[in-house]
Amino acid sequence: MTTAIQAVFIRSYEERTTPKPHIVYKIDVQAHVRSWQMWRRYSEFDDLHTELTKSTKSSPPCSLPPKNSFSMLRSRKDAKVLDERRAGLEEYLRAILGAKESVWRDSQAFKDFLGIPVGRQGTLLQPSDPGQFTLSTWLDEHSDLQARLRDVWSDINKRDALSDQGDIAASHKSNLAAKGKLAGMLARIGNLDKALQPLAMSGMSEGELQRRTDMVARLRDDCEKLTRIVTVARQTARSATAGPSFGAAESRVAAPESDRAALLGANTFARPARRVFGASSPPKETETTRPLDNTGLYSLQQQEMTHQDDQLSQLTTVLQRQRQLGEAIGAEVGLQIEMLDDLSNEVDRVGGKLSSTKQKLNKLS
Repeated sequence: MTTAIQAVFIRSYEERTTPKPHIVYKIDVQAHVRSWQMWRRYSEFDDLHTELTKSTKSSPPCSLPPKNSFSMLRSRKDAKVLDERRAGLEEYLRAILGAKESVWRDSQAFKDFLGIPVGRQGTLLQPSDPGQFTLSTWLDEHSDLQARLRDVWSDINKRDALSDQGDIAASHKSNLAAKGKLAGMLARIGNLDKALQPLAMSGMSEGELQRRTDMVARLRDDCEKLTRIVTVARQTARSATAGPSFGAAESRVAAPESDRAALLGANTFARPARRVFGASSPPKETETTRPLDNTGLYSLQQQEMTHQDDQLSQLTTVLQRQRQLGEAIGAEVGLQIEMLDDLSNEVDRVGGKLSSTKQKLNKLS
């Protein structure tokens, strides 16, 4: 739930007269892509506190503001008392959302109190239930996956920094953390893709369907790219730490600087290029290629080429979509021109009839 619920506010309250006079507080709940409001009275907060304490066997991290039973009539008219209670109730909800332990906010009583439907938390929808997504919960799930991919990128950057510092154990740990976060993401992305068809049948526009399809494609591309980066890092680390065997030790050790310089340096026997785009520059060693051996460099090159092919495929899809839109616009313009021509003909025909009628009237007069 914490991945979807961003903030909770209680900014106002109002007095209601049915079934009897009482005060209700407006709870504003903000999620990734939408927000909603719930109205609760103090007695409902008290019932929630009792239920949370009973179901979790421990009291929530914050207590409710006190209830003055001997001054109920005065408290409903005293703005200062109501503001203090409003602030206390807001602090109570925020303490539960921000607590280190999640037992209180994960309880069904708390979810029902905030009016959180199934699927908005981002953890209740399983890959086998794509039909449970709504337009808003689909976006919540997409935002959660984007946040997880950003966390994976952070772990990979941390891994590279630790590797440059020589801390192999910590670098390996960061790589394992990135791998763990990637686990199951392709299944969740596939779940989003499958959910688009039911959403389209429920009334989603064609343009919105295409936009969300592109969003899923970008997520899948980023996930596959990160998976390749993590896999190559594991293979490189395994090659660097493995001992020589079967006479293949040279393939498992990073190439000497002289060989790398010869490989990356200018080739005097190569034929000059016929076409040169921009200023020529010799190959340069980078932070990405420095810790890799020949096998790692080859794997990295294959990954980059595959990534470029995927980007070209996406660009082709976008261009095809633009072409379809252009053809549709052209057909619509042609239809409008035909309608205008028909209208012009009708105007001319009506004008001719009016002229004939006017001539007849002139003869009668």
